[in-house]
Amino acid sequence: MWDTADYRKQYVGVLGSATAQQVIRKNSEAWRSFFAAREDGEDTAPPDYWGNEDEGRELRTYIRNDQYTLETGERSRLEIPVGQDLKDEYGLGYHDRLRLEVAGDPKWKGEQGRLELYYDEVSDTFRAIQPVTVLDSRRDSPLAEESAALDVGANNLVACTTTTGQQYLYEGRDLFARFRETTEEISRLQSKLREGRYSSRRIRRLYRKRTRRRDHAQDALVRDLIERLYDEGVSTVYVGNLTDVLSAHWSAEVNEKTHQFWAYRSFIDRLATTAEEYGIAVEVESEAYTTAECPVCGERDETDRDGDVFRCSCGYEGHADLDASRVFLERQAGTNLEAGSMARPVRLTWDNHNWSEIPHSPERASPNEERTNQSTGDGKLASVGTA
Repeated sequence: MWDTADYRKQYVGVLGSATAQQVIRKNSEAWRSFFAAREDGEDTAPPDYWGNEDEGRELRTYIRNDQYTLETGERSRLEIPVGQDLKDEYGLGYHDRLRLEVAGDPKWKGEQGRLELYYDEVSDTFRAIQPVTVLDSRRDSPLAEESAALDVGANNLVACTTTTGQQYLYEGRDLFARFRETTEEISRLQSKLREGRYSSRRIRRLYRKRTRRRDHAQDALVRDLIERLYDEGVSTVYVGNLTDVLSAHWSAEVNEKTHQFWAYRSFIDRLATTAEEYGIAVEVESEAYTTAECPVCGERDETDRDGDVFRCSCGYEGHADLDASRVFLERQAGTNLEAGSMARPVRLTWDNHNWSEIPHSPERASPNEERTNQSTGDGKLASVGTA
């Protein structure tokens, strides 16, 4: 049990009484979960540290469900309470609240839960995540009975095949190249530190920027993919268990991609959380030999991979990662997909904001979130999503 009275007194003038209590409660939840996992024998890292950005922490707060209002429409806005110290500093009245203009249209409307508000350093945007409770009678889910399987790769982030015959490929080479450039800059700066020093403010900021840029792309990827699978009528997504893969050091570059860039476990958590919003189940299964098995004849020994190209002695040639996701799906769903029934793959690339279909894809993607010029006085935007 923690004594939080001093912390509450310290921040109540900035955050307000109810919000300060929510942050303390969220912190307690995170630590209880950590200690419970350790008691169960799980080797898990302690919760991240929030707070002042200049000291290497993350700017994040939580607003109680009855303490904020969100209005959407032609002039969408979010109003949240602040403490008396901030009201005095900015000339707000006793009953006034902080108002943020909002870009984006929530998917669900219902009984609102605790609001999470944080600053996204990569896109220089304030973001809000709002859980809502929706009555079963108001859900618009299609009859979902299809399945999908994902191959998580080093160059192509995700290759996906569905039992409807649709395939999606999220390309990651450019994204990883930027990740590696930042990694090399971090190494260069570390080499210039005087003896006895291991980091600096600039290095810490580069680490945060690298991580948040990666997380932003992965969050957007998961959201885009799950929305597509939802429209396909998918009820179950199979994803490979990469525990064995992550312990295998194929090469320095592949090791960097799998261990540092991919952050596999965090990706699975994002996937499961987002899929749950859409009523889609995520199952982690072994994907052994899927990258070596021919999807046509089943051969494993007489096959070869050269970059993205997969070749088999039977004469078959195809895309290695998409073929792996197809083999994985057929194995888990107990079905066989005929080559002629497969639609042309939808290929997507990252533009630092959205995953968009590249020109030779059969259909064009619309942006995941409408970016408008609804700026606040300081030029910042607040975007909101529902969970």
